[in-house]
Amino acid sequence: MASIHPISRSKWSELKAPDLEEFEAMASETLATLPDDLLLRCGHIQVTLAEYAPDEVLDALSIEDPHDLLGLFEGEGLTYAGATLQTGQMPNRIWLFRRPILDYWAAMDETLGEVVAHVLIHEIGHHFGLSDQDMERIEAAADR
Repeated sequence: MASIHPISRSKWSELKAPDLEEFEAMASETLATLPDDLLLRCGHIQVTLAEYAPDEVLDALSIEDPHDLLGLFEGEGLTYAGATLQTGQMPNRIWLFRRPILDYWAAMDETLGEVVAHVLIHEIGHHFGLSDQDMERIEAAADR
């Protein structure tokens, strides 16, 4: 009788999706790799993580599927607000939404760290006053 070999388990069988704390670590690692002069210009920006964007945010942006919003810049870009906070003004904030990012990652040929970095840097671009179209042109030029 032939011996039966146990089914080998892939490395994926033991892994779980990263939680919000692990996403925060990935975002922190990305920030740590940015040039110092860029970080200084980010000023008092906060990075906040959530499972999904709140319904009121999705409604305000006319987004029906919560998986369509991976990140969000909230506040006034530096080209509008200047570099200093006014009394009572909340600091600019970047939101990263875990579940939409995970779904995007699963459908693409990128590492999860690359996706988190891309979303974070994209939202930092909004902090600097760049539009989505501006960033698309910059990315297209970089790909050439």
